[in-house]
Amino acid sequence: MSDGVRLIVFGRQGAGKGTQCVRLAERYGVPHISTGDMLRAAAAEGTEFGLRAKEFMDAGQLLPDDIMLGVIEERLGRPDAAQGWLLDGFPRTPGQAEGLMSLLGDSGADLAIDLDVPEDVVVGRISARRVCSGCGAIYSLAAPPAQGWTCDKCGADVVQRADDTEESVRTRLAAYNEQTAPLLAWFGERDMLVTVDGVGDPDEIAARIGAAVDARLG
Repeated sequence: MSDGVRLIVFGRQGAGKGTQCVRLAERYGVPHISTGDMLRAAAAEGTEFGLRAKEFMDAGQLLPDDIMLGVIEERLGRPDAAQGWLLDGFPRTPGQAEGLMSLLGDSGADLAIDLDVPEDVVVGRISARRVCSGCGAIYSLAAPPAQGWTCDKCGADVVQRADDTEESVRTRLAAYNEQTAPLLAWFGERDMLVTVDGVGDPDEIAARIGAAVDARLG
């Protein structure tokens, strides 16, 4: 498979999407464009749509689709994205997907990848997560700090975040499922969706995704 893929990646919280996005970007030599990072960078750089986005973000409001699409158009217009990209965190609705495809024009997108991890597995992963209250280092019940629940790196307390409890995680996942199911159906109806098993060793999962992408795009 040659470089130059244009991929959109979906996955529940805790599915390992971030890890796999980094590997995919390296495999195909394209930038990993995370919506959150992109918005913060656009706001910091003072681009036209970045400044408009900052007003909404500072007010704690959701960004209108036209501003989101404007920020994405700015980002995809940069030289590093000329040969392809990996989009993570957008679109979130069928309407946004239609807007994105209109923006992309003839080049479009190649595939949408759904990294599928069962909800109970994701809940187990996230509810077992522990975070350093000082430096933010990540641990888990299965891989705790070396000496009690103090951070190996900075010595601060390692705690469970309030939004990592099982109840909170299931609430977030329910919202994700409700929001994303119509979006996955949208891409599926256009024969653009590939679902990949996201359970197992990260290297094995990366190989599965790469094989699925290469098989479709050849």
